[in-house]
Amino acid sequence: MKRLRLATVLAAAVLAFLPATARADTAYPDPAPVTGQEIIHDPTVARLKSGGYVAYSTGGVIGARTSKDRVHWEDAGNAFAEPPSWWYEYNATGDPWAPDLSYRDGRYWLYYAVSSWGTNHSAIGVATSRTGLPGTWTDHGKVFTSDTTDTWNAIDPAVIRSDGRLWMAFGSYWSGIRMVELDPATGRAVEDAPVHHLATRPDEPYAVEGPYIVQHGRHYYLFASYDACCSGVDSTYKIKVGRSTSVTGPYVDSAGKPMLEGGGDLLLAGHGRYTGPGGQSVFRDKGRDWLAYHYYDAEDDGTPKLGLNALTWKKNGWPVVQQGRGAVSVRGSAAWARQAPTEPRTTMNP
Repeated sequence: MKRLRLATVLAAAVLAFLPATARADTAYPDPAPVTGQEIIHDPTVARLKSGGYVAYSTGGVIGARTSKDRVHWEDAGNAFAEPPSWWYEYNATGDPWAPDLSYRDGRYWLYYAVSSWGTNHSAIGVATSRTGLPGTWTDHGKVFTSDTTDTWNAIDPAVIRSDGRLWMAFGSYWSGIRMVELDPATGRAVEDAPVHHLATRPDEPYAVEGPYIVQHGRHYYLFASYDACCSGVDSTYKIKVGRSTSVTGPYVDSAGKPMLEGGGDLLLAGHGRYTGPGGQSVFRDKGRDWLAYHYYDAEDDGTPKLGLNALTWKKNGWPVVQQGRGAVSVRGSAAWARQAPTEPRTTMNP
């Protein structure tokens, strides 16, 4: 027993002197196992009213995946048979990015961005479908745009309904995360609507993007991807979160630091083979919330793959990323602790 105690003390001493990043690796749960077509980027996922699941993503003409059980995924081609002609105003290949899938008023709504790397000459478009399946979408054109004279970038849309009004968060680099009100009838931005500012960083190039907002209890939670994506094993993406009692902000982290001043609690970061998690969204399935994202597989040459983790909520309202029976809470200013989940949030997804 004395030898065992000594070994335990020595192990603890070694752990104490490890770099913080090495110790943090044990803090994040791995994604749930998935099979089949795992390759994906910027996933948006929904459980369809007809049964089964669909995921749309960057790549192709909005790449599509389908699943019967949320575990095994099949390649389902693209959302569209061919790019709408207006996409070519924003890049030479008609390549859309970062879709957002939601359901309201008897239809599925698919928002997406069209742009080119390194510019804010960008546009967000929308399409609708009665079934949500690939090949059934009708495109309705642009809903919001940005240009080089603007201080924001109209990509990475995420739509949320709040108190009878419809809102779209968006943004990447430039001045960070923004929000604009939408007309529920058309799905387009309200004419001359103010552009609200939700999150940024104090340092150029203001590396925060990919917003997603959910309502849980009396708060709205803003999830965003920080640092650099799209570099395989060299990607530094990570997911942070803040909350507000108003959908338009201000959003703060658990220590009260505003996300407009660089605040945000770290929810999920790279660990082990799972490099650079980000491009996240949240969907509802059988009474539970799930976090969907991509990561770069360090054991497969940095290939982007689908990550899925159950998302529950601490008694104080902050989100918890889970895998199986294990749980890890957001790293805020308070000590980490396991908490029983509260009631799940309301959502636009069926």
